[in-house]
Amino acid sequence: MSEPPPRRRVIRPRARRAVPPAVAEIGHNGGPPLDEEPHVPAWGTGPIRTYVAWRTARKKAFAPVSRDVALFRIRKAERLGLTYEEYTSELLDSGRHLQADDTQRIAEIIARRKPKSPS
Repeated sequence: MSEPPPRRRVIRPRARRAVPPAVAEIGHNGGPPLDEEPHVPAWGTGPIRTYVAWRTARKKAFAPVSRDVALFRIRKAERLGLTYEEYTSELLDSGRHLQADDTQRIAEIIARRKPKSPS
């Protein structure tokens, strides 16, 4: 019997990787570019104390409510063309539920909305 031919080793090309230059340009330390926009923290440019105070107040204002109350507010907000947050904010600000007759106030709330950013 004859022996089978020897197996050939298949050499596959390696994926090309971006190879950094061996020597950086003179005066370049390899760090990030300095002309990028500076990082702005979540609280913006103001003091962090204000941000934390507002965040805490918002958590208290939108504390979990019972399921029935939440569903009532959602249905009422949808009928008026508002979001749950807008409707609840108005309820907490004024202390009264918006009615269909409050067209001027509803229009003001809708006009305050930020435009949706394109996805």
